[in-house]
Amino acid sequence: MPLTLVTGGTGHLGQDVVDRLVGDGHRVRVLARSRGARSDVEWAIGDLATGAGLREALREVDTVINAATDSPIARRGGIRPMDFFRSPSAVDVAGTERLLSLCGEAGVRHFLHVSIVGLDQATLPYARVKLAGERLVRASALSWSVVRAMPFYYLLDRLLSGLVWLPVWPVSTTLFNPVDTSDVADHVLACAFDGQRGVRAEIGGPEALDLVAFARQYQAARGLHRKILAIGLSEAKARGMGFVVSQGARGRLRWADWLQRNSPGMRSAA
Repeated sequence: MPLTLVTGGTGHLGQDVVDRLVGDGHRVRVLARSRGARSDVEWAIGDLATGAGLREALREVDTVINAATDSPIARRGGIRPMDFFRSPSAVDVAGTERLLSLCGEAGVRHFLHVSIVGLDQATLPYARVKLAGERLVRASALSWSVVRAMPFYYLLDRLLSGLVWLPVWPVSTTLFNPVDTSDVADHVLACAFDGQRGVRAEIGGPEALDLVAFARQYQAARGLHRKILAIGLSEAKARGMGFVVSQGARGRLRWADWLQRNSPGMRSAA
């Protein structure tokens, strides 16, 4: 059975990817800085940012699914002023370049890179870093695929939870369609093993709504009552901040259903 290496396999998307690979009977190796608890995968201890352990992690690997990233905004669940000026690139650029080179040496047959919808117009430093990493993949001599996804529901949840303390929520009226990681994982696996290569269909959620509508659904699901201040953005400004509607595949899980599945009571019971 061919071996698949997943980078970022302990993250939200990565865990869903690994679950599906294991469920479909694939041999799976996860690259991580420390060994995880699950025993149904191989663990490769390493770090994309430094290159430690990568050569060993790639031994006998047929397919690489690169779902690793370093986003301070995602870690915090909110934007700080510094995020408009800089974003770390050790994982997404230098790490991707190093991984591509070592994949070539190891004879990896397919390199699938997970990216973000709308990078070409986005202006935030993190988006520019992600675009630089994606361009390295596209220029590679490897057999590669790129799958762009919309921002994930769990990030939207973190963003809105950061507004809870405010009596008035300033929220954009621009349309976008965030998506659940489970739907992205299904799409990634289909693209990884269908024999096709190159830039694949991007994936977003099933509903294109403005952030005001997403915020209202969030408040209803969490039993909150806050006034919403709708803020209009120019199209250029909206695209620069990543507010776009994806074209291509659509996930199935709606935001309201995700909120129900991930209510505080459901999380504490899990």
